[in-house]
Amino acid sequence: MPEVVGSFLPLIILIAIFYFLLIRPQQKQQRERQEMLDNLKKNDKVITIGGIHGTIKDIKEDQLTLKIAENLSITMSKFGIQSVVNDENK
Repeated sequence: MPEVVGSFLPLIILIAIFYFLLIRPQQKQQRERQEMLDNLKKNDKVITIGGIHGTIKDIKEDQLTLKIAENLSITMSKFGIQSVVNDENK
């Protein structure tokens, strides 16, 4: 019986290392991104995944209207937002 446990020990250690180095940080990153998307509000300055800078004009469920120029707005998926721009980030 101890030989069986001893032969599986390296595999168990490898799985634990894999979890703590790859899976856990990715889950944390996904949680932070979802929190950022949930906290989007009107007049937030954002950058899209495509690199477009704009200001949120309106939010409806999973879509938002982004003002990118004086008389130019686009409607896009909320999931296309890369980040929120703070005045401190400039």
